[in-house]
Amino acid sequence: MMEWRTIARAEGAKEGAELRLFPEGGASGSYALRVSSLLAAEKEGGARETVAIDGVEGMPGGFRAKGASASFGAEQEWRFVRDGCAYAEVTMRIAYTGGEPAAYSLRFAAELTGPGRPYWMIPGAFYKENRFEHNARQYPRYDYRGGDAQRMVSDYWSFRADRAALPAVFAWNDGICGAIAVDETSPLGLNGLGFRGNESGTTIWVDFPYREEPVTFVGEPVPAPADVKVYRFAPGETVSIRFRVYAAHGDPHAYDPFVRQLYKLHCAEHELRPWMGLEEAAELTAHGLYTWHYRPEEALLYETAAFDRELNNNVRQLGDRSHMHVGWVSGAPYAGALLRYGRERGRGDYVQAGTAVLDKIASGIAPCGAFWASWIQGKGWTCGWNPKPTWLQARTLAEATLFMIRALADERKRGCDHPDWERAALSNLRFAVKVQREDGCFGSYYHCETGEVEEWDGAGGILWIAALLEGAVCFGEAAFREAAVRAGRYYTKFVRDEWIYGAPEDVHLTPTSEDGYNAVVAYVLLYEADGRDEWLRLARSAADWTMTFRWTYNLQFPRHSLLAQYDFRSRGADQASPSNQHLHNYGLFCVPEMLRLWTYTGDDYYLDRTRDHIACFLQFIAREDGDFNAYKGMVTERFYNTNCFQPKGMMLTLSHAWCVGLVLYAAQEAAAYADALKIDEWL
Repeated sequence: MMEWRTIARAEGAKEGAELRLFPEGGASGSYALRVSSLLAAEKEGGARETVAIDGVEGMPGGFRAKGASASFGAEQEWRFVRDGCAYAEVTMRIAYTGGEPAAYSLRFAAELTGPGRPYWMIPGAFYKENRFEHNARQYPRYDYRGGDAQRMVSDYWSFRADRAALPAVFAWNDGICGAIAVDETSPLGLNGLGFRGNESGTTIWVDFPYREEPVTFVGEPVPAPADVKVYRFAPGETVSIRFRVYAAHGDPHAYDPFVRQLYKLHCAEHELRPWMGLEEAAELTAHGLYTWHYRPEEALLYETAAFDRELNNNVRQLGDRSHMHVGWVSGAPYAGALLRYGRERGRGDYVQAGTAVLDKIASGIAPCGAFWASWIQGKGWTCGWNPKPTWLQARTLAEATLFMIRALADERKRGCDHPDWERAALSNLRFAVKVQREDGCFGSYYHCETGEVEEWDGAGGILWIAALLEGAVCFGEAAFREAAVRAGRYYTKFVRDEWIYGAPEDVHLTPTSEDGYNAVVAYVLLYEADGRDEWLRLARSAADWTMTFRWTYNLQFPRHSLLAQYDFRSRGADQASPSNQHLHNYGLFCVPEMLRLWTYTGDDYYLDRTRDHIACFLQFIAREDGDFNAYKGMVTERFYNTNCFQPKGMMLTLSHAWCVGLVLYAAQEAAAYADALKIDEWL
């Protein structure tokens, strides 16, 4: 159980006591969470006051603390809980004692004691320093030394709670992990989360209502000004707010028990509401992918299709993006899913479309021997959306190769041969083996002509592990498996460091949910290849980190927004990344591996959270023309959860090939687990 002590202030110091919270077995050490006051209040206009801790008394299972300032009285009740992990449930009753109405923002804070420079996690929104100095993408970055807020670099940050997949702020130093968690909202409005770390100390906090400081990230390289909300108190008004406090030893994975416990609590409060079952979803998305994204004259899956077909025609089809990546946002994974569905349902048109797209991809081999990343109308084969126009990105190529192999293996079982697919897949696998460094690293970016690795940093190459393992089986080449095992050892460090980054082309060296998916796939397949417990442990760790991007609760959308009107349930949705803040369904990519991970470990957490993700994205599949202003079978890419890119509660009015295709893929893969998933229970 977490332990607590009341510490008297030194003589002559500011009056009041302080509380120190210790992780289990750690009360004798220097590492603790220190609570120096019950509440800090800032009046609109800048005047500040602090509610000191004037008295503490024990009670069964915890303690009560009280105090007062010029304008507020506060009482906190701390109840210690041992349920999955040790933490404290805190209820704070606040009385406004001022004689006139006044607007304030309130804050509860705790400091981490003990040595060590801090690092952070706000699930889905902020990881460690969050961005390297040399990152090509601009979004909030932590720097112990401070920095230029207009370049989104600072030693402190405060955010709205709805940026977080789980509204909690975690901090670590050399010996302790501390966290505070809140609900999305309180009687004072939308809550907030924040932290500061510099020479003066390490502090985490929650705000009522939220503050966004030192600037506001709105998805653009140039930030918006700070956004500080206040609540207007009436004389004699009282409010009650709640939060949870967690302290553990400084293991980088120490967040996981608290995340699991909060998920368990949120499940009881936030229900799921899928619109349909797996079979209907597959039927609709196969129709949508074929009808709105497939272009037979070019053998492409267009990356986007506009909801508004009339507008699209009037703007020369700019809503329909006449591009196709070979993996990731279009291409092989979704062509393969359509082909499989067509084979199983006797739909020759779907079979022809999926085959034609895979034939097209197989024809696009760059001079270096790997796939070209994308095909653009009027330009032909290109390198994609990378920092340099001559760079190819490892993840895009590996994913295309993996799903080319999967389609090839499935077709072989049906007695269908595709020599061009074989040649293309082998060319890519041999390219990966050729560029692999002795330590197992594949690099992240390659020169399209020479094949030289131009960027070694990051885990963008981790998905080559999966492609090589399945290629070893498909083609009977042991060298592919050997290369995959070497890579598994190399990429271990990213998983153990809880800092996996570099997967998507368009967010250079950024930690993303997609990095987690790729790591889960890679290590589950490694475990299946040789049964080593180490690979299973890494798969579990990668899955736990990935779940920090997954929403545990249902957002409260603005009343008149589209998502509120359709009662969209966000539990189970994933944040794309800290730099690309919106909800997306790319986690469907690793549904089969997550479900197999559940069977290998017997850990129902992986089943439950995978079921959440599937159920979430069995919403907003257009059931007929006109459904949410889309056309039958369309699926959007973006649901806006906060004030980033678009207002909260909006959705992007474009159907994306990968979003449609991943629902189709996951619906087919999840069918074998239908009895365990029990999706139909919600219908």
